[in-house]
Amino acid sequence: MSYVFYAAWNPPFVVLLWISTVADWYFAGWMGKTGNRTKRKLLMFGSLFVNLGMLGFFKYGTFAADNFTAMVQAFGFDFVPAKADIILPVGISFYTFQTLSYTIDVYRGQLKPWHSFLDYSLYVTFFPQLVAGPIVRAAEFLPQCEEPKKATAGQLGWGLCLFIVGLFNKVVIADHFMAGTVEQIYGSTAHVGFFGAWAGTLAFSMQIFCDFAGYSTCAIGVAMCLGFVLPDNFRFPYSAIGFSDFWRRWHISLSTWLRDYLYIPLGGNRHGAFMTYRNLFLTMLLGGLWHGASWTFVVWGGLHGIYLVIERLLKTFVADIPLWHGRIFKAFFWFLTFLGVCFAWVFFRAQTFGSAWAICRSMAGITDDFSISGFSRVYAFVAVIVGLHIYMRNRSLEYLVSKVPVPVISLILAVMIFLIMMCLNGDENAFIYFQF
Repeated sequence: MSYVFYAAWNPPFVVLLWISTVADWYFAGWMGKTGNRTKRKLLMFGSLFVNLGMLGFFKYGTFAADNFTAMVQAFGFDFVPAKADIILPVGISFYTFQTLSYTIDVYRGQLKPWHSFLDYSLYVTFFPQLVAGPIVRAAEFLPQCEEPKKATAGQLGWGLCLFIVGLFNKVVIADHFMAGTVEQIYGSTAHVGFFGAWAGTLAFSMQIFCDFAGYSTCAIGVAMCLGFVLPDNFRFPYSAIGFSDFWRRWHISLSTWLRDYLYIPLGGNRHGAFMTYRNLFLTMLLGGLWHGASWTFVVWGGLHGIYLVIERLLKTFVADIPLWHGRIFKAFFWFLTFLGVCFAWVFFRAQTFGSAWAICRSMAGITDDFSISGFSRVYAFVAVIVGLHIYMRNRSLEYLVSKVPVPVISLILAVMIFLIMMCLNGDENAFIYFQF
């Protein structure tokens, strides 16, 4: 049924799922049968070649060709190749990382090759999170396949609640309340004023959270309805105090994947301060490139790399000063973190560096337009969402629900369903992360 789900988009691309599934199943199995270090390395390189080769061709083929063409033309050569028409398969960034985590864990000896090909195939293709995560580790999912799954009444009820909450985030907040302002500002060719630029950027900050966290919440809810447990992917990231805290709360499955399979293998923090900063920066650069085949994504990742390096440098100087741990300074650092994250989102959302630079100039106040007319509603919504994140910083949704009477929860869910139905307009508003 997961294959049917995926094939509903474009049936031929199921072949890529087969290739990734079969290749890594055999690579991991062969690694488990040999103790020869050289053979294990060759098998690991085989897995990397298959997965990163497919990802590189389909996701970065056109990007590489365009940049090569631009470089050749910069040297004065009249080189105009045929335009590559490569379709990006939905979810390829997610399922290739999942299968890679399986073979890498087997290579490291942290996981034994799984005994059931059917279980492993389900792990790769499990439809709730197949196309946009969370990126699930084999050690988290495969043991759940040991016994047939059947959701309890509690799991079914909680799973449906999570699905409603996720859909509400996507349809009502992201699409209905935020998307229009984002398109108005970032799609405009005219000059954008100070409050307009900030409204568009703040709206996108809320849109991408509600869109992506909405999908993850739906995926976790649907999986729970089937008796499976998927890991959390978001923990109220706009309450973060510091950028390392932000990445412990934002797209957790990706940030931990990059930490375990890229940052630590690069050396982590084991070889001195300079190498630690280098590894942080390279990890975030590649994390930015993972999001999309564009230099604007690389800049977004680079900015977060710079943020993390600066934060780490500051901690070496201020960690032992009690004053910095007070509420005022925590609020100050939260504000700096939120501003830095929002500023980086400009490059994530803008289609070109020109439009990103124009937005940044307006946000910096280099403009003669300071009218807030038409954007008050956006600022009000942003204040409510950010306030909710701050309130929930050290709390969970389960905790909050446990403190509210069941009739009130039922009423809230009913209102959410009503608003979802009211905001559905027939347009196909795909989840933002489908493009990655």
